[in-house]
Amino acid sequence: MSQTVEFPSNGSTASGYLATPTSGTGPGLLVIQEWWGLVPQIKRTCDRLAQEGFVALAPDLYHGDYAEHTEMDKASELMQSLPPDRAARDMAGAIDYLISHQAVQGNAVGVIGFCMGGMLTLLIAALQGDKVRAAAPFYGAPLGDMAPDWSGLTAKVQGHFAENDDFFPPDKIKELEQQLKGMGKDVEFTVYPGTGHAFGNEENALGTYDKQASEPSWERSVAFLKSHLA
Repeated sequence: MSQTVEFPSNGSTASGYLATPTSGTGPGLLVIQEWWGLVPQIKRTCDRLAQEGFVALAPDLYHGDYAEHTEMDKASELMQSLPPDRAARDMAGAIDYLISHQAVQGNAVGVIGFCMGGMLTLLIAALQGDKVRAAAPFYGAPLGDMAPDWSGLTAKVQGHFAENDDFFPPDKIKELEQQLKGMGKDVEFTVYPGTGHAFGNEENALGTYDKQASEPSWERSVAFLKSHLA
C-alpha cells in the first residue's frame, strides 16, 4: 500500500510518499530523492523496497516542486536552492515519523539515497546518530566543505559509486572511505568499474544506466539493509 503522508518538521509540516509491505509491518527505511525531486521513479523505488519488506518513506524535500528527467537545468537550480537546514529538518522529521509509525519495527531506521540523496544519506546518518542503524548511499557523498561532523555517525555504511563521475570523483570517495575507517567507522565503499553517475536509474536521463551494475548493487544494498535492520 502506498500513500502521501504528512509529518511534523521542526514546528512546521512536511510530506512524503510512504509505501508499506503487504505483511503490514517491517523495518523503517528513509528513501532520499535525486536532484530531480520526488518523481515517479523515486516512488517506484519506495514500492520496490516495500515489496522487499520495508516501510519506505521518501520525504518531498522540494515541497511540491520537481524537474522532469529532461530538465537538467531546473534540477540543478532546485538542488542548489534547497535550504540545507530545511532539508535536514524534513529528513529528521521523516525519521521520527517512521520510528513512531505503527507499521515500523524497531527504534532505528535505515537510509538509502541516490545522487544528491546519496550525499544527504551520509549527512543525515551523521546528524541523527543512533536513530540511523544502516545507510546505503548511491553515487553521492558529502565531500570537502560539505562534510558533516563525522563523530555522530554510528550507522554501518555500504556505499555504491561510479568509476566515471565528475560530480563525485572516485579518488575522493576512496579518500573519504579511508578517513572514516580511520575514525573507526564501519564503512565499505564500492566503485563499480566502467560505470557513470546515476548508473542505477532506469530512466537513463544521463545515458549512464548500467543494468550489469544496477542489479547487483541493488541486491547488495537490500541484503545489507535487511541484515542490519532485522
